[in-house]
Amino acid sequence: MYRVTGRTRRGPGGARVQRAGAPGVAVGQSARRPVPPVVLALRRLPQPRLTGLGAGLFASAVMLTLGLLDRLLLSGSPVVYGLLFLPVSALTALWVRTADLVTAPIGVPIAFAVGVVPIAGGAGGFGGQAMAVVTALAVHAGWLYGGTLVAGLIASVRKVREMGRRQHPARASAAGPGASGTPGAPGAPGVSSVVGDASAVGARGPAAGRPAPRRRPIA
Repeated sequence: MYRVTGRTRRGPGGARVQRAGAPGVAVGQSARRPVPPVVLALRRLPQPRLTGLGAGLFASAVMLTLGLLDRLLLSGSPVVYGLLFLPVSALTALWVRTADLVTAPIGVPIAFAVGVVPIAGGAGGFGGQAMAVVTALAVHAGWLYGGTLVAGLIASVRKVREMGRRQHPARASAAGPGASGTPGAPGAPGVSSVVGDASAVGARGPAAGRPAPRRRPIA
């Protein structure tokens, strides 16, 4: 596809033909890729923004509640508790605000330790209960590391995306107005042809049509 965009240097009435796909020409919006159903389901979830302290309290309260329910309904099953710990870790890393992303992998293990108290068992007062909690943390360290890894990965991905969003406006401003195809800006399409037309028209002024003077031979 071609279209006429302006004059050329060949003549005052000529027309310059430019390809429709050339830079500076508006083209149709490219087809968007289909969004996976998992991403659509995640977008429908609420998106609160918690502080670092708020995210830690949220994870601790949820895990303590799940631990109590696990003890009442399933007699303290560590497998069920560990499986429920993984989505809580993911939600904590998703809902913490960007400025406090580093607190997500720190608050999640604390929440796991708080929630394991009801299912740890133990007897003999505070000392026996503390030893039971330490033993439960050592035995079920795989779930603890798994949830912490999930929170760390999600926080890292969010941090990288945030850094990319900050660098994109900086690159756009550093490129200047010429990168956006603004008429008259350096590097904008069509400027060179306009300058060439002006120089061609100026060259065809009164001096261009006047014949050069002949030199007479000296006797």
